[in-house]
Amino acid sequence: MSYIETYYRRALGPNAVQRPLLEGGIKVDVCVVGGGLAGLTAALELARKGRKVCVLEANRIAWGASGRNGGFVSPGWAARYKNIRRMVGEDHAKELHRLSIEGAEAVLANVRSLAIEGAGPTHGIMGAVRYEATDDLKAHQDWLEKEFGYKVEFKSRDEVRQMLVSPRYYQALFDPNAFHFHPLNYARALAAEIERLGGAVYEGSAVVATALNGATKVAKTAHGSVEADHLVIASGGYTGSLVPQLQRSYLPIATYVMLTKPARELIASAIRTDAAIGDDRRAGDYYRVVDGGERILWGGKITTRTTEPRLLGRLLHETMVSTYPRLKDLEVEIVWSGLMSYARHMMPQIGRLQPGVWYCTAFGGHGLNTTSIGGRVIAEAIAGESDRYKLFSPFGLAWNGWIAGRAAVQLTYWAYQASDFLRERKSA
Repeated sequence: MSYIETYYRRALGPNAVQRPLLEGGIKVDVCVVGGGLAGLTAALELARKGRKVCVLEANRIAWGASGRNGGFVSPGWAARYKNIRRMVGEDHAKELHRLSIEGAEAVLANVRSLAIEGAGPTHGIMGAVRYEATDDLKAHQDWLEKEFGYKVEFKSRDEVRQMLVSPRYYQALFDPNAFHFHPLNYARALAAEIERLGGAVYEGSAVVATALNGATKVAKTAHGSVEADHLVIASGGYTGSLVPQLQRSYLPIATYVMLTKPARELIASAIRTDAAIGDDRRAGDYYRVVDGGERILWGGKITTRTTEPRLLGRLLHETMVSTYPRLKDLEVEIVWSGLMSYARHMMPQIGRLQPGVWYCTAFGGHGLNTTSIGGRVIAEAIAGESDRYKLFSPFGLAWNGWIAGRAAVQLTYWAYQASDFLRERKSA
């Protein structure tokens, strides 16, 4: 059992130990199913509160989307703010945005307090646009500072093109508080801290059956079982049929990432910043230079297909070159994909399924800050400290639509692409 070939697997720190599988029976206060960032954060927060916890991971810690993503940590949710506001109202939407800021701050606080070797946070994420948007971006900048005390910097077209030598970009908002880092090393450090605090983390321990109706919850694996007062399901895009209510409510969506071969001078001729870059298109490009400018880590595209497309590297390379024509000779070294979990409303699914049974999933599209705050509010609820998890109640476990739902997601993505294309043509 091993991690798939990614940039992050290659760059694992020296203590990439494999954890044991669960054998025999154990009793804990809280059992967390899923060793991604949501589950690890919930377990760590509970361990810090003195609870006896265990984490059951089917593969390796952060084996799925938590350890394969772009590494961007910034405020926000996968759903656009205007859509959240339409669903829950202005005041509620602002509370949710404050949570998203708290989630990003919590990740950085963990990196610092745990002195995580190999996490390597680099501050700065730039949200660039491919059309004239000066007035809209300045209005958004003012709104963030007025409503949340959150300061970002407006970058004019000339300033953007000094950093990003591309004909595609116009203006940008630069967020100096946001950062990018090594999510797999971060996740593994959280697991180590859980263990240091007396918790248990098991790999290769897929849950094959549960008994949830009694006062004591039971999770069974192939070689053992856990009895717990509380069970937290936090298994993301690889949840499967373990809990039918969750299986019916999320869609596994694939996204794709590539790593280029080293070419420091060529890359520097196009990308002249160590900030991470993304754009505001639905499933737009997200990328950053890594290894001190030697390579580019580039992600993008989504599909409801759960199998990797043929010629994936070529598809991503074409996208990169359409943005930076001067990088046409920059070769791809490795490519990978991963499954994210999305709800149809594009918000995380966080809540209580029944007494003692909790869910914390569907973080696709904006996961590194939202998994952090999701795990925290579930831990607070279990500890009886707050009911902030109820802020997510309006979204709920909406039915995913099965095949029709997947088709709707794919068609919506294509519609967004067409809209983005027309907007760019209009600004050209």
